[in-house]
Amino acid sequence: MDEQELRNEIMQGVRRAVIKVGSSLLVSLGTGLNKDFISRLTKELAWLNKKGGHIVMVSSGAIAAGMERLNLTKRPKTISELQAAAAIGQSTLMHVYEEAFAPWGLKVAQVLLTHEDMKERKRYINARNTLLTLLDMGVIPIINENDSVVVEEIKFGDNDLLAALVTSLVDADLLLILTDIDGLYDGEPHRGGRFITLVERVNKEVEEMAWGSQREIGTGGMVSKVGAAKLAAQFGVPTVVTSGRAKRVLKRVFAGERMGTLFLARSEELKRRKQWIGFTLRPKGELKLDKGAQEAIVRGGKSLLPSGIIAVEGDFGRGDPVSCLDPQGKEFARGLVQYDSRELREIMGRQSSQIEEMLGYKYTDEVIHRDNLVVL
Repeated sequence: MDEQELRNEIMQGVRRAVIKVGSSLLVSLGTGLNKDFISRLTKELAWLNKKGGHIVMVSSGAIAAGMERLNLTKRPKTISELQAAAAIGQSTLMHVYEEAFAPWGLKVAQVLLTHEDMKERKRYINARNTLLTLLDMGVIPIINENDSVVVEEIKFGDNDLLAALVTSLVDADLLLILTDIDGLYDGEPHRGGRFITLVERVNKEVEEMAWGSQREIGTGGMVSKVGAAKLAAQFGVPTVVTSGRAKRVLKRVFAGERMGTLFLARSEELKRRKQWIGFTLRPKGELKLDKGAQEAIVRGGKSLLPSGIIAVEGDFGRGDPVSCLDPQGKEFARGLVQYDSRELREIMGRQSSQIEEMLGYKYTDEVIHRDNLVVL
């Protein structure tokens, strides 16, 4: 199947899409929110909605809008200053969206998330239920990181990553990232970089192609967009990265036109619980494994037993997420442990039959059951 046939097939199957819009499209320093762009975008989103498509927006721009209101020409450096700018800008941004969607008879809902909302299972389910209910009601959710309360330890880092996580949260069929360049090049475009229209799999070579730098009003760049596409692919969701400045961009993308860079999904997607374990939770410790344990997990789909552990790093409790490292110290899997770090230091390298002898009790034979283990 050639690229055009792939695009046609993918777009014909899209019923729910996550559309991420970057700050560079929404805001210009010195002129404020780009209301003309927002008006054009909402017109096309209304068209998609009328066709029966469910749309979830992930919108940047709150901090940038706040910077404009505060007459700042450079992005604040401290967390408290960023929070203040976000608090001022978020209400402005949502008011503009409400006004832009109103002529089309569409309602919008503001949804602010932090990493804490995603990594705690109950909050993850609550966020999912809220978003799916809004979609069933015909409301367009507009999601942003909760910048006004976020701190360094819980921030997503950029809305590209957030958008990729949301694809799993709402069972999306497509991630569309609208930015200020055409897509992925194998070098900087102004220095003769070649445009890449199709990426079958994000590997090291593709990651090295990604170029980008910090902008004055945003935190993105092609590096984060390729990372988001890689993550969405793990969830079984293809991604298109393209310029939001192109005329009729949404209609052309959803018609299957060869716009931007298409990143294909993995043929076998992870179940939602494993998506949550492998790509949403943040590890609280590390287990270094021997070669045999690594092979059993990667090739055999086996659980992790204490006999395969050669080192334990960090302090963590039973049920916490941990990284599994190969003998060279490279992470290759993540999972939820059945024993805490103190217990694991007692039983590592031992047979499962020796656990009760070492600890005086035993929860399970496995340190991480295969149902709670994700190969990265």
